[in-house]
Amino acid sequence: MIFSNAYSTHNRAGEITYRQISQLTYEITITTFTYSQSPADRPDLEVKWGDNTTSIVQRVVKTSLGDNYNKNVYIGEHTYPGSGTYEIIVEDPNRNYGVENIPNSVNVVFSIKTVMLINSEVGYNNTPVLLNPPIDKAAKGKIFIHNPAAYDADGDSLAYRLGICTGENGEDIIGYELPEASNVIFIDSLNGDLIWDSPVEVGIYNVAIVIEEWRNNIKIGKIVRDMQIEVIESDNNPPIIDAFEKFCVVVDSTLIFEVNASDSDNNIITLTGNGGPLYLNDSSAVFEQPKIGQGTVSQTFTWNTNCSHVRRQPYQVVFKAKDDDDEVELVDIENAEILVIAPPIENIQTEATNNAVHLTWDTCSCSQATGYFIYRKQGLANYIPANCITGVPQWTGYERIANVEGFESLNYIDNNDGRGLAQGYVYCYIITAYFDDGAESIASAEVCTELVKGIPVITNVSVRNTDNIEGSMFVAWSKPTDFDTIAAPGPYKYLIYRSEGMWGESLSLIDSLPQINDTIFVDTLINTKEKQYSYKIEFYNDETGNRFLIGTPQVASSMYLKLVSSDNQISLDIDKNVPWLNDTFIVFRQNALIMEFDSIGITSTLPYVDTGLKNGATYCYKIESLGRYITDGFIDPIINFSQYTCGSPLDNVSPCSPNLILTSLCDSLKNALTWNNLNDSCADDVLKYNIYYSSSISGELELIATLNNANDTAYIHVPEESMAGCYLVTGVDSVGNESSKLSRTCIDNCSYYDLPNVFTPNNDGQNDFFIPGPYNFVEKIDIEIYDRWGVLMFKTQDPDINWDGRNMETKKIVPDGVYYYVCDVYEYRLTGLEPRTILGFVHVLSGKQINAE
Repeated sequence: MIFSNAYSTHNRAGEITYRQISQLTYEITITTFTYSQSPADRPDLEVKWGDNTTSIVQRVVKTSLGDNYNKNVYIGEHTYPGSGTYEIIVEDPNRNYGVENIPNSVNVVFSIKTVMLINSEVGYNNTPVLLNPPIDKAAKGKIFIHNPAAYDADGDSLAYRLGICTGENGEDIIGYELPEASNVIFIDSLNGDLIWDSPVEVGIYNVAIVIEEWRNNIKIGKIVRDMQIEVIESDNNPPIIDAFEKFCVVVDSTLIFEVNASDSDNNIITLTGNGGPLYLNDSSAVFEQPKIGQGTVSQTFTWNTNCSHVRRQPYQVVFKAKDDDDEVELVDIENAEILVIAPPIENIQTEATNNAVHLTWDTCSCSQATGYFIYRKQGLANYIPANCITGVPQWTGYERIANVEGFESLNYIDNNDGRGLAQGYVYCYIITAYFDDGAESIASAEVCTELVKGIPVITNVSVRNTDNIEGSMFVAWSKPTDFDTIAAPGPYKYLIYRSEGMWGESLSLIDSLPQINDTIFVDTLINTKEKQYSYKIEFYNDETGNRFLIGTPQVASSMYLKLVSSDNQISLDIDKNVPWLNDTFIVFRQNALIMEFDSIGITSTLPYVDTGLKNGATYCYKIESLGRYITDGFIDPIINFSQYTCGSPLDNVSPCSPNLILTSLCDSLKNALTWNNLNDSCADDVLKYNIYYSSSISGELELIATLNNANDTAYIHVPEESMAGCYLVTGVDSVGNESSKLSRTCIDNCSYYDLPNVFTPNNDGQNDFFIPGPYNFVEKIDIEIYDRWGVLMFKTQDPDINWDGRNMETKKIVPDGVYYYVCDVYEYRLTGLEPRTILGFVHVLSGKQINAE
């Protein structure tokens, strides 16, 4: 094959990256890696910007990388018309000749593309830069590793995958496939390691590495590196770099670790490193390179970190060890993952009131912090952050309750979003600093406090009498003990409010009590049988001329018992809204003989299921709860009762599904169904079975039979179109509940269509035609019969065939001999009409001999 200089093959790899200059203007960098011995050269390239415009960008630098590689860098600038998603494409006709996994590669355009998202809500964005050039070679049968060492200065999340190399207009190359591997070829989606384990044939191969950028769970762009890998036949073994642990460092600390590599062939090793920390403007890491050694090599990595290095995503440093073998220089890659985190917030102070906690703290030691997260938990978690853990893990029980924006914002009042905190609990807090990219500091030490007991605290809302007219409710509370008696010298008054429902949505004043020690109220003449009630107690300084509200506790409701009836059982649950913790529930059921309630069970959780009941009988229940406040100074236990209510079990549970077994009786064209008697396993009142059928997997099931004897557990079905089909058997109990119809059992068709291997077309009236044996459920066939030279003798779509042994062209009986056929049989199967291919031969014995000429 001859190429002109204009189209000489040379392009080996490339990628497109960009830097955002202003809202709509971007600087684009195109990097290509070319074969230095090729006469082809590209001082400029055309860029398709993705907005229906193109322009020419000039090469700004051309660098020799050795080993016949040149690195070419082109830079251009473009302003887009507005927000949107744009696909930037660069093409070069000079893709390398002889790429094994790209058909006719020399005639396939080399293209690279990058996708950018312009969206003001996403913010400014720069693509990652790929610091590790794609110039390494592989050896047949040896693991090959490449990592692009992508560094995203914005701290966006990067996800890697293998793509398809592209050609003209950035379209996927037809026929492209990944290189063959003796084990596997893949890319680590998190760290970008391309691992080829291992090449099976020498040659040139191309792969496409897709690097996606993610920010706040939104994909904001992607770049593609198209790279060439040359595989050489060699006995050389690649060097090995010792693996690293994941590193974590708190700002203003120094990270120091050793990078060690060895070569089993005792070759000279060149050790290098690439990654974001080595290129930072502020206190970059130090790794003196290249470091060269015979057989082994070691070098120290040092990084003095500071606050400017804090980010959500770990930094990645890619270390490469390369040997100097004469046949092929092989490499090993190891990644060091380094997370730089901010220290914890310090000096958290709390000041509690009767329904809120005021928090203050010191500024984060990193001024780049943009705000603070407040976490709260009822009760101490004794949480001490493990190494490298930032934020507050969910398992601690802490809940994030607030986001305080601003580095200098150093206080927060927790009043439960205006609803007030409940008395009787210990409230614990953790504070973290957060940063623009989502990074979060180490959790602060826990601080805990109790509310000041300066308001009444409800302890009881208990049903005393269940009735729709003369019902009554016992309401009690703990009096306030810690409030400003100088500002509120008394006298005092409690105002009692009631609302239907459990959330206090329509509270109205129903009574008042004039003494601070009056902490019990019985609410009468209410409908406790059918309604739930909630209460609120307001505490007032009732001094003439100085009347004001001192405080209000949270709303508390009665327990409202609900019953759910089922087969021989009733499930009990309650609706409630109370500020204390209930940890025990005692279930009472009324004794029908003496009409008293007896305890039948104790549980720490609801619902409670009362089993072994008689369907249709009436059962009445009530529940007693035992609870408490966490802090001292309150009655313990707190005891409350629900109303009593009654219900009857009913059979609304479907029988379980029978275990169906299908058997095809092919000779008699029947399907036999058998199943288990449900009354022997999961039910006791199944009366009959329904049998459903569909001729295909996706077809609608139709009822084909009902067996009215529960002991009849077998059925014979004679299908009309095909033996293939799906069946469902359900049990029906005494009240009409039917088993689930979700699961069907299917069986495929019997294969009836068979062809003989001999026939005698001699007009003796016996076996004169080539015909199949007895068959069923065949729609059509497509058969072609050939002689041994591949000449077509006969074809038909008639399932009966009826070949009389004559050549379809000459109309003469064919000579005796062996003839070969290909027959597609179209049969009705589970998925519909499907072809089944039969390959075979038939002996023709007519008495006519083959002409030997």
